[in-house]
Parts: sequence; structure tokens; C-alpha cells
Amino acid sequence: MKKLLRRFLDAGPDHALAPGRERIVLDPADYAAIYAIGDVHGCYAELLDAECRVLRDAAGRDGRKLIVFLGDYIDRGPSSRRVVEHLMAPHSCRDFDRITLCGNHDAAFAAFLENPSEGRRWLDFGAAATLYSYGVDLDRTLAGGGLPHLAEQVRGAVPLAHRLWFSGLPVAVTLGQFVFVHAGLEPGTALEKQADDDLMWIREPFLQRGPELPVTVVHGHTPTDNVTFGKNRIGIDTCAYATGRLSVLRIIDGVPSLI
Repeated sequence: MKKLLRRFLDAGPDHALAPGRERIVLDPADYAAIYAIGDVHGCYAELLDAECRVLRDAAGRDGRKLIVFLGDYIDRGPSSRRVVEHLMAPHSCRDFDRITLCGNHDAAFAAFLENPSEGRRWLDFGAAATLYSYGVDLDRTLAGGGLPHLAEQVRGAVPLAHRLWFSGLPVAVTLGQFVFVHAGLEPGTALEKQADDDLMWIREPFLQRGPELPVTVVHGHTPTDNVTFGKNRIGIDTCAYATGRLSVLRIIDGVPSLI
């Protein structure tokens, strides 16, 4: 199967000349079923359970299947490193493709790895759990030498392959009428003009107004008790690190349902 990959320029006033993360466009006719999995946040056991549900559901369905992860693989939960290593490894089933999108937590971690001084706001996003999974005690390391000491420890603890993986995560995938992103879209703004920051961070006005485009957006980022069907949007972040429920959406022939 040939994938069509497109890289756009961010259209926001602060990013007009900066290349954005990759956006992917695929033909939904290439897939017998499409699955989307919400925010993992270091919940390795819940990730394995969600993948088992997908495999059971896909059993007996001829043709290729696609799993789209909506980002936020790290922070808050106990097993960020195991989640990352699992998702970096090849998928165990040959008739599955897998896309891992970038969430705001993933982007913040990548920014910290690139420049700890400029990216230090990540430390307030549940970073302690992620660092602990890599063998770094956040509070003790900061107390022992401040941010420079922490940056040194993190550089030694996070493998280069992991850093490259985070920096290379795409930010969106479009399959026909469905657009998969971490957070949402700026309402009424054409897809090719959406800024990466909105795709990974936006809440309002998207949550109330929807995309205001002829698409259905599947997203995470905003935790809710149950999967939310809003105005041309489906939110599937059910706060796995607190509830133990990692939600999975299935789309077959353009019809979404939960498994």
C-alpha cells in the first residue's frame, strides 16, 4: 500500500515560516477497518488490553486494517518508557498499519529534550512519572543540581532512538471525511492552514463549535467520563491513567462505533 505523505507550513502568525510536523493523507478504501485509540499516558497494561480488543474485533475481517493512536503516550501513568518502546516496535500483525500521532505532552517532552531551558514547562505536565520510568528522580535530581543537572541526567537516560521518535511523530492523518488529531481543529480554518499547536493543544472554541468544516474529527486531549459525540467530532480520551479505561473507536464503511 502506498501512503501519501504531505508536509505543510504552519499558517499561524508565529509559525508562518516554520515547517510543521508531518500530516498524512490516506485512502480509506485501502482499509477494511480503522481503529483509533485515545490518550495512553503511560498506561501499558491498558494499552495491551486495547490492542487485544482491536485484534479480536478484526479477526476474520479480510484486508488491511489501520490503528491510529491519538497521542499523549507519556506522563501521569507509571509506564511511559514501556509504552514508547512498545509503540516503536513493529506491529505484531502483518495485515495492520499503525500511525502514532503527536500529542501535546509528547511535543512538550520533545521540546524539553531539544532545549531544557526553553522546554522546562513540560516539568509541570506530569513529567515526574515519565522521568521515573527512565530511571530519573525529578525532585531529587533538581535538588541536587537544578535544571542543568536534570538536563544532563535526562540526556543520559533517554535513548537517541526515543528522542528521534518523539521529534518525528506526525500531527494529523486524514482518511476521507475523517480527520484524526490529538486535540482538535481551529473552527472554520482549512486543513492545510491549521497550526500544529492547535492540532495538539486546542480545546475551545473547537469543543463547542466543532471543526466547522465538512469533516468528522476524531480526537483525544480533553478527558471525559465517556466517549463524546459532538458537532462533527468524536472525543475518545476517557482518562485511562485515572479510570483504567482506554477507549477504542472503530470505523467501518464510514460508520463509527465503540469496541
